[in-house]
Amino acid sequence: MHSGSELTSTLFGFDPMWISSLILIATYAAIMSEKINRAIVALLGAGVMILFGVLNQEMAVKGVDFNTIALLTGMMIIVSVTRKSGVFQYVAIWSAKQVKANPAGILLMLQVVTAVFSALLDNVTTVLLIVPVTMVICEELKIKPYPVLVAEIFASNIGGTATLIGDPPNIIIGSATGLTFNDFVMNLAPVIIVIQLVTCAIFHVMWGRKLHAAPENRARVMSFNENEAITDRRLLKQSLSVIFFVILGFILARPLHLEPGTIAMFGAAVLMLLANLGRDAETQSHEVHHTFTEVEWITIFFFVGLFMVVSGVEHAGVLKMLAEYLIAATGGDLTITAIAILWSSAILSAVIDNIPFVATMIPLIKNMAPTFGGPEGLLPLWWSLSLGACLGGNGTLIGASANLTVAGLAERAGTRFSFVTYMKVAFPIMLVSIVISTAYVWWRFL
Repeated sequence: MHSGSELTSTLFGFDPMWISSLILIATYAAIMSEKINRAIVALLGAGVMILFGVLNQEMAVKGVDFNTIALLTGMMIIVSVTRKSGVFQYVAIWSAKQVKANPAGILLMLQVVTAVFSALLDNVTTVLLIVPVTMVICEELKIKPYPVLVAEIFASNIGGTATLIGDPPNIIIGSATGLTFNDFVMNLAPVIIVIQLVTCAIFHVMWGRKLHAAPENRARVMSFNENEAITDRRLLKQSLSVIFFVILGFILARPLHLEPGTIAMFGAAVLMLLANLGRDAETQSHEVHHTFTEVEWITIFFFVGLFMVVSGVEHAGVLKMLAEYLIAATGGDLTITAIAILWSSAILSAVIDNIPFVATMIPLIKNMAPTFGGPEGLLPLWWSLSLGACLGGNGTLIGASANLTVAGLAERAGTRFSFVTYMKVAFPIMLVSIVISTAYVWWRFL
């Protein structure tokens, strides 16, 4: 950790605290405006930090959390290969048929499926897989897809909160603090199950009861054959085996002394090997190229740039100063600090993307360790940050990556997502989840 005093060599002799703060604010403002792609913004911000001498190149590279990058990339590759087997379409059609194609039942089942997939894969990937099938089912039933899609956004962010790999903020928190897959499941899954059940009930009362489909339309959905969705049975077996072992690897990461990024990347390499065995070199090149094009490189490079920007602010001593202010404001009381972090994370993550917010908060919370008796004393704060940032992301369309993904897919298919209309429904429901989280954090950790 470099303090501000070590960084006197900035361009034109400017104070590193001021320069780094201005770069961070400008980066955030540009990301929020959505006028320029967020990956470009983050990389420009990182470049300016280095040009102004707030960071040198070596410090900038050290600031990147490559475990997070590897975990995200590895899981994206695994899902890209698995998707070709048709298993996700199979599950969606099977779910619709389990409730006899009743729209209220479909609203419930697709939320449950989305939440479970989001916990095991990651929420952005899950909505990319579930939304297209949802649109088809809604079209056949002649019901508006909007209520189902909003419920899926909530389910993806709620389900993703339950595990280390479910939501990018958790990946960053886990990587920075050494908290394992098991830690997240043990500490967050209980409250997430409660929140998901409450949310399902709210959506049923609000929309589910009013959704009706004609008998002939329901019959058409019931005639779908989910087995036809499986296009490659060999790949299905290979994919499910690899996903099983990767998740087992996450669970056993600590005794194995492996980082989640290593496990995900190794799993991705094994699955690509299995999927390409017996193919000639040219076909293999084509398949691997196609798999890599499905990785969300925008998200990956957004992270790279963002880590460097936050690293600059941290090296300049800004976050240490803010941590001291926050401790002074809460009187060094752990309970008040935890609740303050939970609520401020929720409100701010609804307004700005929760990924840059969490990346900025992590070093800030780490600086509080001496006040609360070392790293162990910070655990309630990490769980508060995770719950606040992941669940708060539901509050508006720009709160989390999954929300924008669903809105983009829906608008391409002709269903409009308005920022204000979504927020009117979503923000109050998000606050309900934060009230439940507050009670849980207080009861369980404080």
